[in-house]
Amino acid sequence: MSTSPSASPSTILAISGSLRADSHNTQLLRAAQKFNTGQDIEIYEGLREIPPYDQDLDTPELRPAAVNELRRRVLESDGLLIATPEFNYSIPGVLKNALDWLSTDWTRTEGLPLNRKPTAILGAAPTNFGTVRAQLALRQVFVWTDSDVVVKPEIHVFRSHERFDAEGNLTDEVTIELLQLLLNNLQSKIDTAKAGA
Repeated sequence: MSTSPSASPSTILAISGSLRADSHNTQLLRAAQKFNTGQDIEIYEGLREIPPYDQDLDTPELRPAAVNELRRRVLESDGLLIATPEFNYSIPGVLKNALDWLSTDWTRTEGLPLNRKPTAILGAAPTNFGTVRAQLALRQVFVWTDSDVVVKPEIHVFRSHERFDAEGNLTDEVTIELLQLLLNNLQSKIDTAKAGA
């Protein structure tokens, strides 16, 4: 990793697109916390509280508190790590809804939370192809928000039930190595962003 030992760890906000308690995508983020390469990774747990996007309420004064809190945390983080399952060949509605709330600044006073934000994507599914199309759809969203997305490696944890133990721990060594490479590449983007600030 490119950060020096004396530097404070980069802060990464991790978001799972699944609300399910035993979600393999959430477990992937816990694995990122366990096997991280020097970052401070915090898993966001408020996705269920984010209401449907409403442009009439999308101002600092009118936004629901949960939305303003999410925007603050994204703005203050050095990078994002998003794990997404696949619903109907795309990303889950709850995740897309949260990203919609994060993509705006109608007053032009707050800054755009996702603009140039270093971001890494991954996902897990019990099938052979689940999360592949979801990640593609997610990358398209981040083209619009001009987020700085890690291109490689692409992590599609297929047959995910075979890669976690009964306690939800990631046990597949190849996936662990790919996860650490993804985090290293995310760190490189964070370092570049900090150097240009």
